[in-house]
Amino acid sequence: MLADGSVGREVEQKMRTSNQTVCALRQRFLKGGVAGLYDEPRPGAPRKIGDEQVERVMVETLERQPEGATHWSTRMMAKKLGFSQSAISRIWRAFGLKPHRASTYTLSKDPLFVEKVRDVVGLYLHPPDRALVLSFDEKSQIQALERTQPILPLRPGTTERRTADYQRHGTTSLFAALNIKTGQVIGRCYARHRAKEFRQFLDVVDAKVPAEQEVHLILDNYATHKAPTIHRWLLKHPRFHLHFIPTHSSWLNLVESWFALLTERQLKRGAHTSVRQLQQAIEQFLNVSNDAPKPFVWTKTADEILEKVARYADATLRAHT
Repeated sequence: MLADGSVGREVEQKMRTSNQTVCALRQRFLKGGVAGLYDEPRPGAPRKIGDEQVERVMVETLERQPEGATHWSTRMMAKKLGFSQSAISRIWRAFGLKPHRASTYTLSKDPLFVEKVRDVVGLYLHPPDRALVLSFDEKSQIQALERTQPILPLRPGTTERRTADYQRHGTTSLFAALNIKTGQVIGRCYARHRAKEFRQFLDVVDAKVPAEQEVHLILDNYATHKAPTIHRWLLKHPRFHLHFIPTHSSWLNLVESWFALLTERQLKRGAHTSVRQLQQAIEQFLNVSNDAPKPFVWTKTADEILEKVARYADATLRAHT
C-alpha cells in the first residue's frame, strides 16, 4: 500500500494497526527487503528437555500407573523422572493431558437402540399433526431437608452460608410430563412411584388433554411403565401411545432438562421442614414455569446422534484393544 502511494495514516486505518507498526515495517523493508520483514531468532535459553525426554513423560503418563495411586500428579511424575514440576505441567498442557480429571460414560446395550432413537427424535423434530407429544419421567425420592442451623443470607462481599449437616423429614416423588411444543409441564407429587401412582398420573394427563387429541408419551424403560395394570389402562385409552427411549439414554428424554432447572433453582438450596412444605415448593415452581413456559428445542437429527455414538463406541473399543 505504501508502494502504491498511500500515506501512513491511510495504511493505519485500512489495516487497523498503529503508526509504530507501519513505521517499523517500512524501516525493516528498506534495510533488508522482503527478508527483513521476517522475525529474527529471539534470544533465550535453549531447551533443556529434548524430544526423547518428552516422549518418556508421555509414555509414563499414558501407559503406566503410579505406585499406590490411581493417577499421576505433577509432583509424583517429577519425582519419578527427575524433572521439575513446572516442566511436567508444561508438557501435559502442551498435549492436553489432565490426569487429575475423569468423566463417566455408559453405552446403551439396547438391541433396539437405533429404532428407538429414530422414533423418539422423529417425534421431537416432526411431531404428528393434531397430536400432543409429552416427555415423561419421575423424579423419585426427593428429600425434604432442613439445615441444623439457620441459613445465613447473602450479604455484600459474603455468599449465602448454610451448615453441611441436615435433618431428613421424608421424601416425595414427582411425576412430570413436558409438552415439547409449549414447554408447559403437567406435574403431580406422590408418596411413592409404583405402577399404581403411574396409572393415577395417566388419569391426570387424560383429564387435562382434550379428548380429541392423540397423546404420544416418551418415557424410559422403568418396570412400572410396563406393568399389567398399565397395559389394561392403555387398552381402555387407545389414544395414548407409549414411546420408550433406549436403556441408559436419559439424555434423550427432554423432561430431564426441566428436572435440572427444578433442582438448580428450587431444590438444591431449599430447606424444608416437612414433605408438605417440599411439595408446595415444587408446586410453586411448576406454576411459575407454566406461567411463562419456554420449550426445549431439539436440534440433533437421528443420523447425527447415531454417527456420534458410533464414533464414541469405536474410540472406546480401540482404547481397550
